[in-house]
Amino acid sequence: MDLISRISGHFTESAQTKLDAIEFLAAPIADAIEVMVGGLLNNGKILACGNGGSAADAQHLAAELVGRFELERHELAAIALTTDTSVISAIANDYGYKLVFAKQVRALGQPGDILVAISTSGNSPNVIEAINAAHENDLRVVALTGKGGGTIGEILREGDIHVCVPAERTARIQETHLLIIHCLCDGMDCLLMGVEE
Repeated sequence: MDLISRISGHFTESAQTKLDAIEFLAAPIADAIEVMVGGLLNNGKILACGNGGSAADAQHLAAELVGRFELERHELAAIALTTDTSVISAIANDYGYKLVFAKQVRALGQPGDILVAISTSGNSPNVIEAINAAHENDLRVVALTGKGGGTIGEILREGDIHVCVPAERTARIQETHLLIIHCLCDGMDCLLMGVEE
């Protein structure tokens, strides 16, 4: 096996996936930035959820908002619903894993908040239930998916934002989700701080 060629292939495919996605994703990412900033300016907060690598992405987003991305600014209200093991294990034990995010959305979400729902396939049952709970509580949803969007793409409502990576390979979708998260953070900082460059 030629590891150098294999590694080079990953780099090339990752870069090409992102380049191919620009025309599809730039507008919905911009819409998501405006929705998220609008929520924050109206005393709302960002709730984020996902499984596995997407759980890490949810935590990454919350960390960049509560701490900082690249510019110094006031803290922004964001919570990753993937981090409280006592809450998650209690809900999973008593109600099933399908509700680990939905029950948190119902408990913590208020009208005007934004749920960032991350699922590479668009078919994660607990993320779908979180979106349903968000709709019940009058939260808007920013969904990050791939593989055509799956069930999540079908249940989003008017006013929700769907950022669907046009790719099938999970690794490429996750890599692009990370870039999207950085674009969200940068765009939010620019709008909140009046940065023009």
